[in-house]
Amino acid sequence: MVYQGKNWKSMCKGLVLGTLLTSFMLLLYSYAITPLQVSMTEIPIPYSCSSYPTPARMPAPANGTHNAAGQRCLPKLDVMFMKTHKTASSTILNILFRFGEKHRLKFAFPNGRNDFYYPSYFERSQVQDYRPGMCFNIICNHMRFHYEEVRKLLPADTIFVTILRDPAYLFESSFHYFGRIIPLTWKLSGEDKLAEFLRDPWHYYDPKGFNAHYLQNLLFFDLGYDNNMNTNSPLVDHSIREIDQRFHLVMLLEYFDESLVLLKDLLCWELEDILYFKLNARKDSTVSRLTDQLYQKATAWNLIDAKLYRHFNATFWRKVEAYGRERMTRDVAQLHRENEKMKSICIDGGHPVDANAIQESSMKPWQPLGEKSIQGYNLKKRINKKHRKLCRKMLTPEIQYLTDLGVNLWLTKLWSWVRAFLKW
Repeated sequence: MVYQGKNWKSMCKGLVLGTLLTSFMLLLYSYAITPLQVSMTEIPIPYSCSSYPTPARMPAPANGTHNAAGQRCLPKLDVMFMKTHKTASSTILNILFRFGEKHRLKFAFPNGRNDFYYPSYFERSQVQDYRPGMCFNIICNHMRFHYEEVRKLLPADTIFVTILRDPAYLFESSFHYFGRIIPLTWKLSGEDKLAEFLRDPWHYYDPKGFNAHYLQNLLFFDLGYDNNMNTNSPLVDHSIREIDQRFHLVMLLEYFDESLVLLKDLLCWELEDILYFKLNARKDSTVSRLTDQLYQKATAWNLIDAKLYRHFNATFWRKVEAYGRERMTRDVAQLHRENEKMKSICIDGGHPVDANAIQESSMKPWQPLGEKSIQGYNLKKRINKKHRKLCRKMLTPEIQYLTDLGVNLWLTKLWSWVRAFLKW
């Protein structure tokens, strides 16, 4: 009985300590190191930050790396990728990191953490070592999009790209991944908390709640708009048209390979530039299977995102038609073959493994709070010299890759150490 009492007191102390440390770290993570205040005197950005002559930097012809006459075009080097949440965007980030390294491009990276002080709006002063007039080729870390600020950071020929996902499935993924840092979900009871929430969302949801943006119209929020506006407001349609005007390509997770083929064509890249392994993916056992009824409820709850998705689903397939259906089928099949080939060369066992089975710490992805649901890979022990470097880069998780690229991640690392100490 005495032992149980001491054990109970120890647990209480741990809980109190953990709560205090969590509160402190969340506060520090959000507000520490105020972005560097620099003079915002406007200094013109060059038309292009590449070393190519200006005429070569015009939009890519429809045939990707070759124009209609069979002549080669030059790859686009200036890219803004708006990294949305839970949309396989980490996989695209890896593609951009590798391309940037290959061509020795200049990235606009965040300072102190792996995002641009999300969920605050993006500001140029958040960029590591930023000075007005600096020329950057690529910006691709998580942010809450602020077009005017981004536009002033990048050259005029920059290609703007983002990716969307079916809002119902995105909601399911966001709900489970971020649930432990959304206090609104803590009062949910029962085994299926997602179903309980969707039974009566407004019973639990508060637009002003901490991290509440993860629970409704997350895509619209990430893209810089009010995710709580009236669904029938004309501002919704206006915002969607604005996004359409600003982005050269909006990809879809559900058609990931087709999206990459369109990206390759738009940027005039080579097939090897878009090879990928699926990164930051959850193991199947942690994914809720949405019934038809839950799918409809999740879609209705995220109706602005649903409108956004429907619009860009239509534009996506118009781009596929323009590219050519047969040509798309052929190029997707080629991409699939090359990816499978790289799997056989690089990945031990040829498939992802649970977090506890990953042998190298440098290969372990960031995990959601309180669980280890994100899978990773083990690199083969014997890889031929030709592919050794590429294999490692293709399998390196986001945080480790950012560190390799010289990004200052002290806040992210500090939070990681606190979590490890508390065994979160």
